[in-house]
Amino acid sequence: MKLQTKIIGTVALAALVFNACSTKKNAFVNREWHALNTKFNVLYNGNIAFEKGREELNANYKDNYWDLLPIERLEVTDEVKLDSENNNPNFIIAEEKATKAIQKHSMVIKDRERNPQTDEAFLLLGKARYFDQRFIPAQEAFNYVLKNYIQSDKFNEARIWREKTNVRLENEELAIKNLKKLFKYDDLSDQEYADARAVMAQAYINLNAPDTAIQQLKRASVYTKKQEEKGRYYFIIGQLYNQLNKKDSANYAFDKIIDLNRKSPRVYFINAHLQKIMNTTVTADNKEEMFEYLTDLEENRENRPFLDKIYRQKAQFFLNQEQDSLALVYFDKSLRATTNDNKLNALNYENLGEYYFDKNKYKQAGAYFDSTLTNLVETSKKHRLIKKKLDNLEDVVKYEDIVQYTDSVVTLYNLPKEKQVAYFEKFIEEKKAKEEAAAKKEKERQNAGIAAFANTKAGKQNKGKFYFYNITSLGYGKTDFKTAWGTRKLEDNWRWSNKNVVLQTSDTDSGIAGAATNTITEEGQEYKVSYYMDKLPTNIAVIDSLKKERNFANYQLGLIYKEKFKENLLAAGKLESVLKSNPEERLILPSKYNLYKIYEESGSNLAAAMKQDIIANHQGSRYAEVLLNPQAILEGGADTPNARYTKLYKMFQNQQYLEVITGAEENINRYTGDEIAPKFEMLKAMATGRIEGFEAFKEALNYVALNYPNNPEGKRAQEMIKYQIPQLEKSDFVDQSTNAKGTWKVVFPFSRNNDTAANELYKLLNKSVEDLKYKNKVSKDIYNLEQQFVVVHGFASEEFALGYAELLKNNKDYKVGHQNFVILSNNYKVVQVHKKLNEYKKTLLIPKP
Repeated sequence: MKLQTKIIGTVALAALVFNACSTKKNAFVNREWHALNTKFNVLYNGNIAFEKGREELNANYKDNYWDLLPIERLEVTDEVKLDSENNNPNFIIAEEKATKAIQKHSMVIKDRERNPQTDEAFLLLGKARYFDQRFIPAQEAFNYVLKNYIQSDKFNEARIWREKTNVRLENEELAIKNLKKLFKYDDLSDQEYADARAVMAQAYINLNAPDTAIQQLKRASVYTKKQEEKGRYYFIIGQLYNQLNKKDSANYAFDKIIDLNRKSPRVYFINAHLQKIMNTTVTADNKEEMFEYLTDLEENRENRPFLDKIYRQKAQFFLNQEQDSLALVYFDKSLRATTNDNKLNALNYENLGEYYFDKNKYKQAGAYFDSTLTNLVETSKKHRLIKKKLDNLEDVVKYEDIVQYTDSVVTLYNLPKEKQVAYFEKFIEEKKAKEEAAAKKEKERQNAGIAAFANTKAGKQNKGKFYFYNITSLGYGKTDFKTAWGTRKLEDNWRWSNKNVVLQTSDTDSGIAGAATNTITEEGQEYKVSYYMDKLPTNIAVIDSLKKERNFANYQLGLIYKEKFKENLLAAGKLESVLKSNPEERLILPSKYNLYKIYEESGSNLAAAMKQDIIANHQGSRYAEVLLNPQAILEGGADTPNARYTKLYKMFQNQQYLEVITGAEENINRYTGDEIAPKFEMLKAMATGRIEGFEAFKEALNYVALNYPNNPEGKRAQEMIKYQIPQLEKSDFVDQSTNAKGTWKVVFPFSRNNDTAANELYKLLNKSVEDLKYKNKVSKDIYNLEQQFVVVHGFASEEFALGYAELLKNNKDYKVGHQNFVILSNNYKVVQVHKKLNEYKKTLLIPKP
């Protein structure tokens, strides 16, 4: 009987449970069953995954305190996200749980949802999609709640999330309109009100309305119950006030963060202090107070994670107080303390670059600007500005190195022999002293390391062991051997002096002495005076060449400092040194004219004297004409540099190469030092190549590249040397007797003096092509100063080309009796580029019967 009762009870209970599982019956048991399962099972796990995902987002998100913070900590990428993609697996789990709750526990009966937890499932679904950056699907979920769950206690929350999504989708005006309705007609809890105001603030920030955004954030900061949000809102308010240049109001906001102290995250607390310091002008009255303020921040143990920013602020403080050495120390400390903060690194490197640039130490400045670039986004405006400055600095460093080297060599050359010997003896002494100091320092470091190791457990275990089993002794021995013997291969007779490889000297060694040691030498040679004396040039032609190189480098530096860096004092010094150094004729006039412009701009009395010098000693030059009558030069449009260049370029297109070369040389002399001079040089190089061939073209391009490296033409010449010249260098003919691929040409050679006959044939050949309805083209090509070709291009084979030549010869309408030959297009290119017509005729031109 008891067993029967148990069986009946079990069956009844199973039937009840089975009946409660149905989502189609609107019974109390069914509603409670699905509501409880939704809330305490599926949604519970989904919400846990969602919160875990948000925590990971917050932990991994890095705020950029150098720019305006966003209201919400979420890094949105520009990529379009698909449903199958995800950023965080926790949000996928949350979405799956929400979907499961909707699919298995939703009870839509007679167009009404009977499960009171389903609205929360849709809300969780939307939020998971939102943080997965799939904003369109997220908005669909929020809209579903708003459409179908009007009486839900989650209705206002869904409306706020929908407007957050609208802001992400750049529908700021719509979001603001909907939020205003929310404030007008609905009762919101304090946290909902704060969240809604924060969303509206972000919309106004995006619309570049900082005043209105501040008002919204102030309300949000009052009503929010979350201290982390309160600190963030205050910080953004301070940043917005800084944008409006209202420093006092900004500092008031930052003080509110400081008052929160440990209630808000430490990162807001520290950055609020630093922002206050940046907003405060340091004067004689508050200098000591500011120093103590920064020192307290530095020495507070809780601030250790933020020392990189504190060090930077202290460096700027010292820099403003003209305590340069301390400023450099703290910039270095900031760089060493920073952890993956590219913006902070970029700012520190830029400050260091600017410092050394102002001190005219351009090589060091260039190194720091180069490091700045590695920490900037390549597409940013800042990156482009620093890159431009670095490009200019590369030219400065290059020319300054040339000046330094040539000056040192010329100066040594001009010294009496005994003073040359004394100079090298002093250099050798300093070199030995440096090496001895370095060796002593290294030995002290090794001894300290050995002593420290000896006190460790491993050191005590190695004591008394065989030399090669003692780790410390072995390491010391290797270093000691390298110091004594240098770098040597393991081979027989390793002690011989010619086996030693002398390492490069430090960057501080310069001139002949420095360059001489950067080679493989016999042991001890670098400590002998004779070694350096042998390196010193003795040929006067070499010295003259170095002087010319120095003068040109100084001239280029003068132009760069004047035009690109606006450093007139430096520019004047360089140009004056050119004029004092017996320069080439081509540098004298432009140096004087640029000096005149510098003197005139700075209001110097020297301007009038320089103007008179140019007019008196350089009559008829363009510069003299400009000084005598600048208006006439401006109005003479037909004789401007650009007009002259355009005229010559048209002549180049008409193959008047000799006239182009002559005209270019005239204008180069006329406009030396002008920006248009490199254009004439490049045009001359192109015309020279067409007349004289590959080697002359290569030499002319090298001249342009070396003499105008910081001009567009010089850079273009460098690119042509790198990419085009190797392609043109091939000078071997293709064998035409073995079905060579390519088109063929019929070539009629003419003397340049017989231009009339060449023109007549050119017209006749064009007529023949038109009569025969061929698609071939006819051209007149200059070969060299003596010869030219009339060429018919585009025959598919040698037979077709020979047939056409035969037709011209025998057809009564043409009767062309001029000598001609057929040639493969690739070989014609070799003939023209390398001027190898005679070689072609001897090797490949086979007479046809």
